[in-house]
Amino acid sequence: MSNHSTSIAIPQERTHKEIMVVMTALMLALLLSALDQTIVATALPRIASDLHGLNKLSWVATAYLLTSAISTPLYGKIGDLYGRKKIFQISIIIFLAGSALCGLSNSMNELVLFRAIQGIGAGGLISLVLAIIGDVVSPRQRGRYQGYFGAVFGVASVLGPLLGGFLADAHSILGFSGWRWIFYINLPIGLLALFVIATRLHLPVLRREHKIDYTGAFTLSIASAALILVSVWAGINYAWSSWQIISLLIIGVVFAIIFAINERFVKEPIIPMKLFRGSIFTISVIISFLSGIIMFAAILYIPEYQQIVRGYSPIKSGLLTVPLVIGLFIASLLSGRLISKYGHYRPFPIIGAAILIIGLWLFSGLGLSTSELTLSYWMIILGFGIGLFMQVPTLAVQNSVPFSQMGSGTSTTTFARSIGSSFGGAIFGTILISRLNFHLGVLLPHIKTGVISASSLAGGTASFSRIPASIVQDILKSFVLSFHDMFLYAIPLAVLTLIFTFLLKETPLRSSTKDLAEGEGFHLSGPEL
Repeated sequence: MSNHSTSIAIPQERTHKEIMVVMTALMLALLLSALDQTIVATALPRIASDLHGLNKLSWVATAYLLTSAISTPLYGKIGDLYGRKKIFQISIIIFLAGSALCGLSNSMNELVLFRAIQGIGAGGLISLVLAIIGDVVSPRQRGRYQGYFGAVFGVASVLGPLLGGFLADAHSILGFSGWRWIFYINLPIGLLALFVIATRLHLPVLRREHKIDYTGAFTLSIASAALILVSVWAGINYAWSSWQIISLLIIGVVFAIIFAINERFVKEPIIPMKLFRGSIFTISVIISFLSGIIMFAAILYIPEYQQIVRGYSPIKSGLLTVPLVIGLFIASLLSGRLISKYGHYRPFPIIGAAILIIGLWLFSGLGLSTSELTLSYWMIILGFGIGLFMQVPTLAVQNSVPFSQMGSGTSTTTFARSIGSSFGGAIFGTILISRLNFHLGVLLPHIKTGVISASSLAGGTASFSRIPASIVQDILKSFVLSFHDMFLYAIPLAVLTLIFTFLLKETPLRSSTKDLAEGEGFHLSGPEL
């Protein structure tokens, strides 16, 4: 392959100590993005109450979700064109600026706007972190470090509700309302990450002619926004059959088709369609999308069960998910070490998907009196299954795509997982509510329809104070049966994921970062930055 207009500086191989310094900064940046979603969710009711905007509460989360998802693939391509270090630093600065502005918000309108700005920065944190790993560590050695990043997501899922609940309950900290520190806490973490990245991260310098795909950026943004709004509103704000949801689906699909057609003819596509000619890339994107849906069910709805059925606080339910994090961390670390040692990644997503099916089946047996010890065992199994395949699609893509498209390939898998997570919330939320309405009708047939419904119980156990004690037990049984159904419905998706893992081909893992670029005919040019 010839690239006469392109020159690149290939980074020297790094020692384990040098890599760990860079990894620390990358993990801090990743923690910012992963933590921000869980920590804010816990404190939203308090924030909305203080800012007198309960009717706009959902938009605080939606604005962040929209802009972060839309910007994810754009960061990947821009990083490929202009250098990932520079773009990564810009994304952190945008995220920190958005965080500071969120903390200064005096109205819900301001908070929604500033959360959108924060989301623009967040879109680059996860996708560029994973792409930078591809620059710093060879595919063969990358598994050795992937367990750390799996642990970051696990820690965020536990630490977020704890910090969010604690800060939301604090009346004042250093003269500011406690909930404002949910955003201010990002500043020292982000500044430390920026310092380490500026001084210790040296990445390849890519020099070539650039032409931004504005049409692709616009059509992708519209398609993503429409589909994400479907995932947020469907089954909650509007019925799936409503004209609003159907219109959004049509808009999303039409603009996605226009985007795909456009990408085939532009010089610098945001997501090069030719990448989909490779089965490894295509299958990895599909696995990422499906795993995003399933992981959302596991990580979100297990705490939901504990809060609704057991009546636990968000803080306690967060602590009780530690076994899931332990299973995820052990599996991610173990699989990474074995991949680095033996050079094979294909068995791990297959085994992980099979274990995930077992974990979902176990959780379909949830009961009112299931012991915490039993739940802990189940969570370890579920977390172990997730940990075995969570990082493999990204590793497979980075090992198979051209070096010049590392960012685009990585961000596409990240984008697929984000969209999957969004739809996971919509799909399983709809299943839970519809099955709850069904079971309420079966167990409480004498109660007038509409007096007690899924929507009236959206507040969980807090809503039970308005309901006669004589029927609360049947309501809890209805919830439990609904969780049964939801986890059972997740199993076919896990089976589908397992099928696609069998279709994932394996190519020898490259043992040097130089192999990635020199295989394309790039030549050394200038110092690293």
